[in-house]
Amino acid sequence: MLFRVPRAWLEKSEQMKLLKYMIMLLFLAVIIGGLSSCKYDSEEDLYGIDDCDTDGVTYQDNILPILNRSCTACHSGASPSGGVGLDNFDLVKISADNGSLLGSINHDSGFSPMPKGQDKLSECEIKQVKSWINNGMLYD
Repeated sequence: MLFRVPRAWLEKSEQMKLLKYMIMLLFLAVIIGGLSSCKYDSEEDLYGIDDCDTDGVTYQDNILPILNRSCTACHSGASPSGGVGLDNFDLVKISADNGSLLGSINHDSGFSPMPKGQDKLSECEIKQVKSWINNGMLYD
């Protein structure tokens, strides 16, 4: 053999290969972990897509279905929860006028967060209620 590699060099070379391999694995773990823990979990957050229609919101078409789905189980009838009835237009208008409807569904301080014992309304539903109030609380 014309050229002989000293044993100490071979060991150091193997150590360097192992170190490079470990650094590469660590780098890949950080990249994979970073990608899988992305804080954005909805298309709206990721891409800025807002497909919430807040134009022409009316009580009959938009607000009533939200209330029926999330509010009237407790806030209707002869003795509504908290004395707040939301089962007809006139009662909803009173709560909208005094700010308690939007304050409660928005979970603002000073208001009882609603719906109680359920998830907060979606951002779209809250935007629709706000739009309805800001545009004069139309019935149809």
